[in-house]
Amino acid sequence: MVKSRLSQHPPKELPPIIAGPILRAIDETSITLWMLVSHKYEFDAKVWTKESDILYHQNIDEHSNIVRVGKNAFIYVTTLALSESLTEATRYFYDITLTDNQGIRKTLQELMPDIVYNQQSSPSFFFNRQINNVLHGSCRKPHHNSKDGMLSIDQALEQSFADEASAPDLLILSGDQAYIDDVAGPTLFAINQVIEYLGLFQEELSGATIDSSKQLPTDENCYYQRPTLLPDNDTTENVMSYFFKGKKKPIFTSVNANNHLISFAEVIGMYALIWSPEMWRFSKLEADNIAPQYQATYAEELHWVEEFKQGLPKVRRAMAHIPVYMIFDDHDITDDWNLTRGWEEAVYNNAFAKRIVGNALIGYWLCQGWGNDVTKLSPLTEKLLPFFSDSGIEQHDQVIDILLHWDQWHYTLNTHPKIVVLDTRTQRWRSESSLSKPSGLMDWEALCDLQQELIDQPAVIMVSAAPIFGVKLIETIQRIFTFFGRALMVDAENWMAHKGTASVILNIFRHYKTPPNFVILSGDVHYSFVYDITLKFRRNSPHITQITSSGIKNEFPEKLISWLDRLNQILFGPKSPLNWFTQRRNMTIRHRRPSNQQIRTLLNGAGIGQLKVNDDCTEVEASVLLANGEQVTFIKKD
Repeated sequence: MVKSRLSQHPPKELPPIIAGPILRAIDETSITLWMLVSHKYEFDAKVWTKESDILYHQNIDEHSNIVRVGKNAFIYVTTLALSESLTEATRYFYDITLTDNQGIRKTLQELMPDIVYNQQSSPSFFFNRQINNVLHGSCRKPHHNSKDGMLSIDQALEQSFADEASAPDLLILSGDQAYIDDVAGPTLFAINQVIEYLGLFQEELSGATIDSSKQLPTDENCYYQRPTLLPDNDTTENVMSYFFKGKKKPIFTSVNANNHLISFAEVIGMYALIWSPEMWRFSKLEADNIAPQYQATYAEELHWVEEFKQGLPKVRRAMAHIPVYMIFDDHDITDDWNLTRGWEEAVYNNAFAKRIVGNALIGYWLCQGWGNDVTKLSPLTEKLLPFFSDSGIEQHDQVIDILLHWDQWHYTLNTHPKIVVLDTRTQRWRSESSLSKPSGLMDWEALCDLQQELIDQPAVIMVSAAPIFGVKLIETIQRIFTFFGRALMVDAENWMAHKGTASVILNIFRHYKTPPNFVILSGDVHYSFVYDITLKFRRNSPHITQITSSGIKNEFPEKLISWLDRLNQILFGPKSPLNWFTQRRNMTIRHRRPSNQQIRTLLNGAGIGQLKVNDDCTEVEASVLLANGEQVTFIKKD
């Protein structure tokens, strides 16, 4: 058991704004903001131009969806309806004024002096419908032994005040923003303190070795031994051992998932800590009584967690100054989420496993998905909000069932070019022949809907969590393991792993009404690369550029990725006959070389991707702003 020090160091007063404000969806007539606050204060918002023309100035309550998630925790998703349309290529300023119980009014700068940049008195953003400069990335694990690539966003935004032409238009986070299944011991220790300080709502647990989430922090298996807390019965054991024998973990149990989050309170506590420094300031990380075999791990993780939290003021500042769009990948919920039909049957037929997945999905809806398109999600919101009361979530299982049946997480942005963000997790093309074969990342109906979005568009930027065109050698290895029924052993999640999905997505690119210019943004794999793709045997082939940027704070094992890169170039080079045995034999794929490499095609380093395109996407520049301050550009072959 780890002793809690909360009673020794309780905060005298909670900060009014726990996390946020995060700037979310923006169009010509509205602005969406996300915040986690400690009380239901009176908030006024103001939006204005550099010339002091006011576009919005009023109380935000009537324009906010407010969800209570704890005694001292309220999530605000606020959409400000503007009195005038936003103008292209213009910087706008905004502020939120809080009035406390004593009638004292404070602006964001007064509440959080580090929320603004030098010589600025309020947050601001640059509005563009014509998209020419996009920041993008995925995979941000707080305790990974690298710097945080989100700091590169802050640096780019700070530079844009001196050179507005360099201002990025928006930020797209394409998956694994929150590692719900891979949590450091010090982070979990902080989460438990956040739960107590904010009074985050607890829940009863069915099918677990504990009766309530209240028991988690004091359970002797809370830290690094969570697999022992999972349900253990003959049915579950037989099902899981059959479907997951090829991998080290039965759903939630692995070397990296020993602190897998379980409760809704833990999930909200995690979001409070990854986007804001506020609750870290009250969290004590000198844990007592960590089991001896885990003390070295705790100490090593603590070093990187301490570094991570030092950068959070700049991360919060960056997310308040640029429109942020998000989509989930597996770690936002759990590793291998919906990978196979067998995985789904094992998880969703077990009450406790389903609750764990469901709690992560509730957290995604509240903290990520909702802000992408408030209007599109309004049918879901209307169903869910009545279940959130002042004492907790009522009919918790019903809330999870509603979320698991919702399959409209994908969205489009009405920009030029159009941006299409795919949901590759909840619309799966499940294998009918085998429980252990990987499901297709999108089913036939979803792909047909995608094709309708693309028809007659002059250019499109498409966001897929996983690369559509992966490294052929790695996909071949995954295919071999899948053949022997071990898809979960190698995380065989790629677009080519399912024949139906692969065939349809490739046919979409071949369709004569397909946009002539495509840019695909992806992540997931923990390394970065760029491919230029054209169709063979077609006179007017579309030009496809796929840019994979991963991870923001995660990396691939360096020696392994170096060998895979070399072997892939040898075995699947442009003239290799092995290419004729792949799904992409009718396509020509040329890689771009990272500017800091002579031979390598894969870039391994934490950072944020940057896409620069001209108006019709005929000129595409791809680079990575590495967390160490270096900018690496991918050089196109002559």
